Amino acid sequence: MTTDADPEQSPATATDGSGADAGADAGNDSDATPTEDPIRAPPDERDPAALLRFGVVNLDKPPGPSSHQVSAWLRDEVNDALATLSPDGPEIDGVAHAGTLDPKVTGCLPTLTGTATRAAQAFLEGNKEYVSVLELHGEPPADFHEVVGEFEGEIYQKPPKKSAVSRRLRTREIFELDVLEVDDRQALLRIGCESGTYIRKLCHDLGLACGTGAHMGHLRRTATDPFDDTDLHTLEDLWDALAWAREGDADYLREVVRPAEDALTHLPSVTIAPSAAREVATGAQVYAPGVIELDDPARDLIDADGTPTDEAEDTLVACYVPNGSVVCIGRLVGDPDAESGTVVSLERVLL
Repeated sequence: MTTDADPEQSPATATDGSGADAGADAGNDSDATPTEDPIRAPPDERDPAALLRFGVVNLDKPPGPSSHQVSAWLRDEVNDALATLSPDGPEIDGVAHAGTLDPKVTGCLPTLTGTATRAAQAFLEGNKEYVSVLELHGEPPADFHEVVGEFEGEIYQKPPKKSAVSRRLRTREIFELDVLEVDDRQALLRIGCESGTYIRKLCHDLGLACGTGAHMGHLRRTATDPFDDTDLHTLEDLWDALAWAREGDADYLREVVRPAEDALTHLPSVTIAPSAAREVATGAQVYAPGVIELDDPARDLIDADGTPTDEAEDTLVACYVPNGSVVCIGRLVGDPDAESGTVVSLERVLL
């Protein structure tokens, strides 16, 4: 976790029952007992307890607490609610969020609950958007907008000393860099970027390019695929939703806590047969006979001769059964139209 005032987009961190960082890897143990069907009910038919054990909250992180502290509060409140809603069922072991936001940073912090933490790496497949105040150390140059525009595209960055990753020079893509407003020595920027971009470092480099020096002021994350700030919910929203659910009214809970499948909508998808899904739950790969169909983005990862493209190796896909329940995430490695062979190599089983 970085102690810088910059969002660290390392793999999403999870919080286990002890309050320690457990990482995104939560194991492959199924929620179901050996005698139960491991396939979940369709996402819109799950009861409140099932939703809390495999859900996602598009959380509006407040300034002050760390992302880890917010996650710990969320985990504890969910478990308190589960003690009422499903006293004979298990607690959740932890939650996982979409890249750390430092204490002063606010905004979009999608948070996975329970078994859904196994899918945390899906957040690394998406892009991010921020609104930041650039604090210039002198009057902006006459060509300020042009200077800022030069930073769109591929840039080089080295992570700061206080970061959770090795300090190697790397490239990151800036898809959009707009100057929304300039007031004296302050500029309001909207930044659309690749996951893992250090906004603090970007602001520093902008200051060097302007010849004035600069640092990052307030920072708010406005989007992280597939979520944005149009449907954020505060911790208070979640506390209210859980309280009403305890009283038997789960309507607001279903608005605040969404099925974990909603966190995977930006990934290419593969539909597999329920029989194949049950085999996956016991450790099998996704084999060609069990594949029903690929959506267009997934099909684009397969050449006409059935060979996975170079992009397939770097692209995470999600596998579902026909009722819309997710089964696993992995990589396309084979021809889905073949009579045999592995089509999806598993990364995480989500049953």
